[in-house]
Amino acid sequence: MLLAIIVGTYFYLTCCSCCSAKIGTSDDNTDLKEEIVENPTPEATSYPFSLIDGDFKYSSPNNINFNVSDFKILDTVSSNVDAGIFSLKNHLGANTNKSINITGFYKSDEVNNSAFPNLGLARATAIKNYFTSKGIPSAQINVFGALKEDMFPKDSILYGPESYAISETVEEDMQPLADKIKANPIVLHFSTGQTVVNLTPEQRQEIADISRYLDKVAGATCNVIGHTDNVGDRTNNIALGQERADFGKNYLIENGIPSAKINATSKGPNVPIADNATEEGRAENRRTVITLN
Repeated sequence: MLLAIIVGTYFYLTCCSCCSAKIGTSDDNTDLKEEIVENPTPEATSYPFSLIDGDFKYSSPNNINFNVSDFKILDTVSSNVDAGIFSLKNHLGANTNKSINITGFYKSDEVNNSAFPNLGLARATAIKNYFTSKGIPSAQINVFGALKEDMFPKDSILYGPESYAISETVEEDMQPLADKIKANPIVLHFSTGQTVVNLTPEQRQEIADISRYLDKVAGATCNVIGHTDNVGDRTNNIALGQERADFGKNYLIENGIPSAKINATSKGPNVPIADNATEEGRAENRRTVITLN
């Protein structure tokens, strides 16, 4: 009996000691702590201003920057970038058979408040206009937009969300594009005082097409024509139509189409497209039409 008690006590103490070691302590008798793994914040991306074409090379760590969900160039452009644009101007001037391709990047979680199909194309258009302000002809600039999900901002700023490539100019017959635009003019319906234009995807592409045509065809312009219904005084309706045309023109300017290439006029109630005898018809007649001249 005494032997059984001794053996039982030995195994009890041994097992409890093992269990205690597994549950409460490590081999060195320190308390075990739960390991917490945190997802690190991604490092902000920054793309350089880089130009390469044979022996012509220019690079700067600075670039043209944008706020997240915006297409307006942010703050003052670096003097290093301006120096690169000046060098590019001289290079393209000496090589008129070449063009600069600007690809603007965007992320799928950004909000696109531009008139273009995506923020990348809107950003590339803004950069194009900056280049033309420095003397590079728009006919030697091509703009594109591309989705790029691996961009990470810093303080809500995307640093250099664009790339550049110099290529041989491809001659294009722009007449089919002109015919397409004229056959399907952009028609906007909005109330007086409205400050936001809600475009369909098709209308966004049409604005991109108009912008491209105006860049490539010397002397090309577009028309923005305001129309009204026939309610009220004709003189007042002419003025109201002009307000609508000016609103459309300003909207295009804000989205990168040069003011000098836009004609804003009013037809007032003179060109109805529906019956003014009904409210539905009058609503159709209150419109702004955008097309090529």
